[in-house]
Amino acid sequence: MANEEYINSIKKWHEERETILRRENGWLALSGLFWLRKGTNLVGSDPNADILLPKRAPLQLGAFEFDSNSVTLNIEADVPVEVNGTITQSALLDTDEDDIPSFITFDDIRMVVVRRSKGVGIRVWDNTREERRTFPRREWYPINEEYRIPATYTRYETPRIVKMPDILGAMQDQPMHGYVTFEFKGQKYELIVTEEPDRRLFIQFMDLTNGNPTYPSGRYYYTEPYEEGQEFFVDFNKSYNLPCAFTDYATCTFPPQENHLKVRIEAGETHPQHHR
Repeated sequence: MANEEYINSIKKWHEERETILRRENGWLALSGLFWLRKGTNLVGSDPNADILLPKRAPLQLGAFEFDSNSVTLNIEADVPVEVNGTITQSALLDTDEDDIPSFITFDDIRMVVVRRSKGVGIRVWDNTREERRTFPRREWYPINEEYRIPATYTRYETPRIVKMPDILGAMQDQPMHGYVTFEFKGQKYELIVTEEPDRRLFIQFMDLTNGNPTYPSGRYYYTEPYEEGQEFFVDFNKSYNLPCAFTDYATCTFPPQENHLKVRIEAGETHPQHHR
């Protein structure tokens, strides 16, 4: 049995995950993902628009001009549209891969340019979406401290590039900075990880619960920040579903082949049938 302090800390973390999911400009506020073609891409609530906005938006807000590399926004409608807080009629846009993406906002709608394996697109949020309120609460396995497992992190001398499948059907090259090893039920396991700037380790993994009752395509997990010489744990009670479990408009990567665990990890987030 887990101790009460630990259980309460995980319950608090569950509530934080719930808040993050439903927040403004969160995953449940996403309302569209549209791929740009070269030239002029019309944006508005007109059903024939290339980038379709909610009905309250102008029929023709304007256009995104795409030259196969950069994207420029031109506003035609007489509504105040902001790019990163400044009202503008025209702007050369930075993508979500840049240090400071260009966020376009008006009337509880937000847009940003995304660069993905499939091409360049426009992601749209609508903060008035009912889903932010009505989507079923996330569900979790009972908290079990047995799944907070002592582990060892080994950093590679140089990051290793690993092929990661994504939901768009492509393989992405992603650097892995090392691997964690741990023992569970008498067996040794290894997971390759990405080290974040704040020294948390990001793990994408699959296990034998995928599809029943966890999300079919695996789960994600961030460790606590890693410090040399300090005791270190992998805590699967904090493993959670990919954004693709909540929206059609996320562009998830899936766990690499190396991180397919041949064991049931009965901890963390589950994926009830009433979810996507």
